[in-house]
Amino acid sequence: MNEEIRAREVRLVDTDGTQVGIVPLSEALRLAEERGLDLVEVAPQARPPVCKIMDYGKFRYEMSKKDREARKKQHLVAIKEVKFRPNIEEHDFQVKARNVIRFLEDGDKVKVTIMFRGREIIHPQLGERLLDRLKEEAAEVGMVERAPKLEGRNMIMILAPKSGRGVKKEEIAED
Repeated sequence: MNEEIRAREVRLVDTDGTQVGIVPLSEALRLAEERGLDLVEVAPQARPPVCKIMDYGKFRYEMSKKDREARKKQHLVAIKEVKFRPNIEEHDFQVKARNVIRFLEDGDKVKVTIMFRGREIIHPQLGERLLDRLKEEAAEVGMVERAPKLEGRNMIMILAPKSGRGVKKEEIAED
């Protein structure tokens, strides 16, 4: 910006976005100084470099404002974990299933773990039946990303939100 620009000639763009043309650097600096603004190099790789007359402080403020807005709107996908036991009671299953559905609606992936203790491991079909039931409960909001698999004493399945999900209830209300 300003005296830090090293090119002899620049392609000058005015404050309203109109092209002035290719002018010597000294003339471009003089025009910017007359208006009380800065000469900012916006495309240094071009030949000759493109420079625009603007208020640099205001430009930086606008860019940081856009960055903050973009960060606010992005939603990081987290992996939530819900643990079950093979002999879970019906009410406990329903409570955990509701949690799984809520996580999927929020746009998060869910790792469902069934923990086997002692001799329960000789009945993996109990765990598969439980995971199939959960898959049916969450079918409208999520889909299986990784099928049930026995890993040591745990059976693990990963559910992901269906495409188009992850929209917050507040955003729907605003539309």
